[in-house]
Amino acid sequence: MTTSTRHFADLTTAEVPEALSRDSVLVLPTGAIEPHGPHLPLRTDLVLAEAVSGAAVDRAAAAGSDVWLLPALGYTKSDEHANLPGAMWLQAETMMRVVVDLGRSIAATPARRVLFVNCHGGNSALLEVALRELRRRFDLQTFLYASPARPGPTEEGFGIHAGWAETSMMLHVRPDLVDMTKAKAAVPHSIAGHKHVGFGKRVRFGWLADDFAASGVIGDPTGADATFGAELFESTVDSLVQAIPEVSTFDPGRVG
Repeated sequence: MTTSTRHFADLTTAEVPEALSRDSVLVLPTGAIEPHGPHLPLRTDLVLAEAVSGAAVDRAAAAGSDVWLLPALGYTKSDEHANLPGAMWLQAETMMRVVVDLGRSIAATPARRVLFVNCHGGNSALLEVALRELRRRFDLQTFLYASPARPGPTEEGFGIHAGWAETSMMLHVRPDLVDMTKAKAAVPHSIAGHKHVGFGKRVRFGWLADDFAASGVIGDPTGADATFGAELFESTVDSLVQAIPEVSTFDPGRVG
């Protein structure tokens, strides 16, 4: 091959049928271009999706997995941030069509396994639906990796956007893009005590980012730390590396 990397887009058209097989895993990072408060860049989710996916693909390939990194999706479903400056988002119908078209393109290669690595919560529900759509339409084996939210000690369970964990990871991955002098807490204390309605509770609710704070932040980034960010990054990459061999051999085990 002309490339020694595991970047799908570095292959030539002649190399695609030679390099890929039915059990090759194509990893597709999904991020976003959206407001992350005054202290983080619009491309935070995209930066993290690319960094986590790239590191995991390199390590998994070095361990013997047949895994390839696709170019990331940056423009995605971020309409919860639509009222804030800088949000670049696709309607749900548009993003679904994009993902389906990518699935059709993947199905034209020898590969039959695609793993979405999502670092933007607004994509999660749509990608869950897309997994079945691509399975049904193109007979692909489809998977979605997404790390759970990790609220910090001052976030009352609400560190879901531009807060402690996300800012810490950015301080590790791209500290040059972080301005901690502008970091401010925005924790929705008024609903933190609800037993039934809330993020991760039995009753979900529709929301926009600026429902909680004018900055769009939902959490407390003020205590973010690069050392913790490195630990969080490594644990995320490690869990993804451990998952890839199962993805590459996954079989629902149909009976009869």
